[in-house]
Amino acid sequence: MWLCWPSCSAPSSRSPSSGEASTGGDAIKSEDVVALVKNAAGNIETGGHGADEAAVEAAAEEKNKEEVERKPADATAADTAKPVCYETSRRSDTCEAAGDVRVVGSSQTVYVDTLERDWKTRPYCRKHDAFALSHVKEWSLKPLPSGAAPQCTSNSSATAFVLSTGGFTGNPFHDYTDVLIPAFITARPFAGEVQFLVSSYKSWWMNRYIQIFQQMSRYEVVDIDADDEVRCYRRVVVGPTFHRELGVDASKTPGGYSTADFRKMLRNAFGLERATAAPSGDRWDIRRRPRLLIISRRPSHGRAFMNERAMADMAASLGFDVRIGEPETSTDTSKFARLVNSCDVMVGVHGAGLTNMVFLPAGAVLVQVVPYGKLEWLARNTFAEPSAAMEVHYMEYAVQLDETTLSEQYPSDHPVLRDPMAIHKQGWEALKTTYLDKQNVRPHLGRLKNTFLQALKMLPHGRDD
Repeated sequence: MWLCWPSCSAPSSRSPSSGEASTGGDAIKSEDVVALVKNAAGNIETGGHGADEAAVEAAAEEKNKEEVERKPADATAADTAKPVCYETSRRSDTCEAAGDVRVVGSSQTVYVDTLERDWKTRPYCRKHDAFALSHVKEWSLKPLPSGAAPQCTSNSSATAFVLSTGGFTGNPFHDYTDVLIPAFITARPFAGEVQFLVSSYKSWWMNRYIQIFQQMSRYEVVDIDADDEVRCYRRVVVGPTFHRELGVDASKTPGGYSTADFRKMLRNAFGLERATAAPSGDRWDIRRRPRLLIISRRPSHGRAFMNERAMADMAASLGFDVRIGEPETSTDTSKFARLVNSCDVMVGVHGAGLTNMVFLPAGAVLVQVVPYGKLEWLARNTFAEPSAAMEVHYMEYAVQLDETTLSEQYPSDHPVLRDPMAIHKQGWEALKTTYLDKQNVRPHLGRLKNTFLQALKMLPHGRDD
């Protein structure tokens, strides 16, 4: 038996919804798309901005194993004092200052009496991505003027934390990788005594994630660009710190907090009951059966399962309690998080919908279906590598030539089918359009059954007491 969530007709008679929010599209964008595609295909020229790509910073960072020094982000070589703004990773700059701090949100300016010079930054974790930063407002940190200093209209003992929800927000992968996890990394040491001042504020976006911000701060979140106050603090942080895709590097955090701590915070935020993928203690409880979630997508968006109902029936025949999930922009995040947390196996084609793995209990299994076209590198950097720190078992199902709808669109001797690397060499846009946007999949049920059986063996369900 299988069920759709929250409500839908049989998969064979409907177009399944995308597994991603529509506002940001399914675009998993990397500032190092060029580098990663080159890594995969050799010498390539890319054309245009691919605002739909997966995280390749990891690939570039592997070349650069050395730890990034805390070097000035906007300073001249003559500066000898500890910089106010410094590079916290190859993806992020952070500015910190203490003293008489006055934030004037309407002009994106922070005045601090201890500063000796101006500093500028864009508080979003894609510092080298010009397209993303074109949607992020620049902030200035300036010395407090001795004469006409703006007068405080609000005072707080909390630390002010300025960050942006511009860039690629609206896409779940970027929501977590670019904003939420970096915010957690930066705010955690303040133990709630931090106030989020959000630039490029989107009310619909904040409504989706407000429970997370409430876990990180005891104070209201401020739409700082629209704020008329002169907010005064003793300390300010401008710009969150990035570590890795969908993760926290515990070796870089004070006290060693980690991805596991971030996931614990998510469970508290959304009221998720399961920390681990353990079955119910009641022998007659349906939860004795492992639950499998299929992340559904619309065929018009690409990467949809064309035999979704058959997949669900097959999984049910193996003993799974099957659910089909359709997260969209209008989906209640808390409810969908609880659905994912109730599951033991989650399967989906590569895309931002797999970001919901953050809600899976430890010991659960993620099955990423990799589209045809030599895209294993893309799958690895986005979801395979983060899974270990989440304590989630990772499995991969690579779509073969006879399982892709591309075989219905092109003749058998076409390079799209016979030589995917030739398409890679045409650049990211050609790769994206061909293998991500135009491709749907029809997994072979026999092959997929073997994958599901392997996943089942990784779970404690069904074992004799």
